[in-house]
Amino acid sequence: MRLLRFLLALFFLSGVLAAGAFFFWFLRPLPFAPDVAHVEFRVPSGMGLRGVARLLDQEGVAVNPHLLVLAARLTGRAGAVRTGVYALEAGSTPRDLLDLLASGKVLQVDVRLIEGWTFREWRQRIHAHPDLTQVAATLSDAELMERLGMPGQSPEGRFFPDTYRVDKFSDDLALFARAARTMQEHLQREWQAREANLPYRNAYEALILASIVEKETGVEADRSEIAGVFVNRLRIGMRLQTDPSVIYGLGTAFDGNLRRIHLEADTPYNTYTRAGLPPTPIAMPGLASLKAALHPAPTKALYFVARGDGSSHFSATLAEHNAAVDRYQRRRQRARP
Repeated sequence: MRLLRFLLALFFLSGVLAAGAFFFWFLRPLPFAPDVAHVEFRVPSGMGLRGVARLLDQEGVAVNPHLLVLAARLTGRAGAVRTGVYALEAGSTPRDLLDLLASGKVLQVDVRLIEGWTFREWRQRIHAHPDLTQVAATLSDAELMERLGMPGQSPEGRFFPDTYRVDKFSDDLALFARAARTMQEHLQREWQAREANLPYRNAYEALILASIVEKETGVEADRSEIAGVFVNRLRIGMRLQTDPSVIYGLGTAFDGNLRRIHLEADTPYNTYTRAGLPPTPIAMPGLASLKAALHPAPTKALYFVARGDGSSHFSATLAEHNAAVDRYQRRRQRARP
């Protein structure tokens, strides 16, 4: 009987000591190198806590995988770990680690996609981003659009410019898909609220004009007036004669100097030689340009010329326009050293 009581007491004491050791481990800071403030580790899809412990061990932070799984079960946090990149701060305990994994607070980064840029420029920026996983880099434009569920469509103008907050090392294809959905949502909303009697057959033509407005606008106050000029021209069958469209048609051959020979060389994007809209957008328009194209200013102007300070002078007649061109071009010539 005494032996039984002794064994029970010994078993109880062992349990108490084991529980104490476990909670001491659970609440004790994990071993970080003295000069390390935090470690980042990437959890792939389907990885469990034992895999996380191995990842941290590779980063120099030893975590007992058996105790980590036990702690997760005891605290009700044994579920799947969200895929992504996590940052574990120095001084964190195993409890803090489980809290982090349960929260799903993965690291995120901002990717800024600028209005007025072309799709080619966007692809270059996304491909060069150090915190994105490159999936689309080896795809042609056509292959990329097919992967996004838009086969046969031109990518130009189809993606909404914005600053996107995404999970660190998420794939670039997901970012393209998100930007495409956002543009479609904005375009459809603005199309439904458009002014009456606009000279567009569909929302895509409005998107094309919005891209031209984006490239032609120097100051915000002129945006809807510029849209009004182009809408007036479309209504009467007058050619748009917009330089940015010609430049877009030249592609990488454009050296920064638009010459008369360029304006006279016929291409699908030369709005000096062809009436109507170009076949696709020429850039990624922002929301303000979408609104301007679908809510243009009620103007009689058919012409505009840059004043040299970013703003434009608008004219209703060719004679007035020629006088404005002469005035502002002479001013720029006098200002040259």
